[in-house]
Amino acid sequence: MAMISPLIDYIPSLDITKEQKRWNRFINRLNDPKPKVNHTSRQVVWKKNKSTLWHYPAVEKKHETPIFIVYSLVNKPYIFDLAPGISAIEQFVNRGYEVYLLDWGVLGYEDKGITLDDYIVDHLQKAVKRALRHSNAEDITIWGACLGGVMASIYAAISEEPIKNLILSTPPIDFRAVTQILPEKLAESILNNEISVDRFVDVNGLIPPRYLHYLCRFISSPIHFSSYATLLNHGYNDKFADKWARMDMWTKDHVPMSGEVLRQLYNDLIIDNKLIRGELFVREKRVNFQNIQANLLVMTAANDNVVPEEASLPIMDLVSSKDKTYEKFVTGHIGMFLSNKCPDFMDKWLAMRTKQV
Repeated sequence: MAMISPLIDYIPSLDITKEQKRWNRFINRLNDPKPKVNHTSRQVVWKKNKSTLWHYPAVEKKHETPIFIVYSLVNKPYIFDLAPGISAIEQFVNRGYEVYLLDWGVLGYEDKGITLDDYIVDHLQKAVKRALRHSNAEDITIWGACLGGVMASIYAAISEEPIKNLILSTPPIDFRAVTQILPEKLAESILNNEISVDRFVDVNGLIPPRYLHYLCRFISSPIHFSSYATLLNHGYNDKFADKWARMDMWTKDHVPMSGEVLRQLYNDLIIDNKLIRGELFVREKRVNFQNIQANLLVMTAANDNVVPEEASLPIMDLVSSKDKTYEKFVTGHIGMFLSNKCPDFMDKWLAMRTKQV
């Protein structure tokens, strides 16, 4: 006679039809074509080599001071405009801001010698001047995110343009503090200058995207793998699966990096920590953060596994700005671009620091 196990009441029932649907969606999602991004209306207003300056007109202009976005050199900037409803740019143009985005583009081998100096003076500074002329604005808000925040800070310290507000999202100002996310022995070897990138740069010239992808996977592990488990767990939710697909595409969509930029980042900003020491020069101009007087907003993420809070905070004490705000969001490194929290806060902060139309 068959016996019924006393544990039967503790075994959850299984809806076979629902499970088939979930697994089918999971497998199909992994094989779907790449989703479309960059939905917000825009136009090109300036180009330099591979760099492109995009203008996103306000739906109904309410603010005189435009927002100029500077992003990292590692990923593509469509993280700011993933999809309708998942777009920081969309939120700002809907709130009446003119938005400009500097897209660094995809470098070719002929660009292996581009330096940080070239990017900041020949690309970023000229693009800001173009945005000011195009918008006919008296001043501008610079929003730098991640490595783009470092570049925006360096630019703000040497520029003569009318920067009204400087907003920095998870900027690694103190690069030596960033090493705390690495394994202890590796961090010690880097900080003791026992590892050199010079030979690596000399051999490669241009750093291939796959190397940057592997580096990001190493830093974010095990998150890279757990994201697939998360997709499987939420396979019933079409909205979640669509957002997951866009994020998955973006996290793998790295761009080549100039070897000379990598050399500068490693030798000047990590090993020598020149930003914090005030010893960095760009085209013979010393990068002195005390020159920054713009209204400053620094935002970090409590669950950031790429740029710890300690790497961003030093900028608060290094600038001369009288108006300084620090805000920490309960999210991850990229999370502040994907919800309303960051744009909501920035909008309220900017409303008190920009002239209304």
